[in-house]
Amino acid sequence: MDLCRCLFAKMSPALLSPLFEVLLKREALKANFPEHVAIIQDGNRRYARAAGVSSFDGHRRGAETTEMVADWCIELGIRHLSVYTFSTENFDRDEAEKEYLFDLIERKLLELAASEKVHKNRVRVRAIGRIALLPDRLQDAIRKVEAATRGYDGMHFNLALAYGGRSELADAARSLAQEVREGRLDPRDLDEDDVASHLYPAEGEPLPQVDLIIRTGGEVRTSNFLPWQANGSSSPVHFCAPFWPQFSRVEFMGAIRTFQRSRGRRAGSNQQA
Repeated sequence: MDLCRCLFAKMSPALLSPLFEVLLKREALKANFPEHVAIIQDGNRRYARAAGVSSFDGHRRGAETTEMVADWCIELGIRHLSVYTFSTENFDRDEAEKEYLFDLIERKLLELAASEKVHKNRVRVRAIGRIALLPDRLQDAIRKVEAATRGYDGMHFNLALAYGGRSELADAARSLAQEVREGRLDPRDLDEDDVASHLYPAEGEPLPQVDLIIRTGGEVRTSNFLPWQANGSSSPVHFCAPFWPQFSRVEFMGAIRTFQRSRGRRAGSNQQA
């Protein structure tokens, strides 16, 4: 063991990172993987400031990281990936930044609609949120990618756009109230399944329960992301320091281990009970 410590101490960070990735992946492959990973992609603008580049460049590099993470999920067999792409609070940003973000998201959605990798792996792409608040051109891109991938079941890639967890619950309550008013639902029969069926997306099967939340950028809060699907605060959360454009495969495998350790502790508690 002392010899191993000496060897690790003398190795350069460039060599340690790939080795650490191999060790993490080997440990992770011994246990189950989460079915649904939800990611709060935080830190694009702070990354840009630290790197001395424009905020636009930070967002562009963040989008590249999202593509890499989606590839990792396909490789590991993770069935659902939900990413917090544009929140309802983001509408308060300045017009130039919003226009750049809308252009970037539109371009990426159209690339997904035509992507050979998406079709080969049968990735279904859907947007969740108050989509009607987005520019028409972005709504058109959403319709195109959803139509191009409808019926796929290899992986579900969900982009939260104009999204807020409280807004989602309010919209679901409004929809349920409409059904009660029209006589299609007896409020005495209302249960959790009825609520879940009125959450985003508006059409098709609802999102499954979240198994793991990841947040980058050093913040330790879940920022109103998928509160119902994360079952309140019971879903394990992996908070990490790297800004989203810096998020690495090593950090991702570490997050998977967070989920696996949490599941192991719950299983142990159940056995003790």
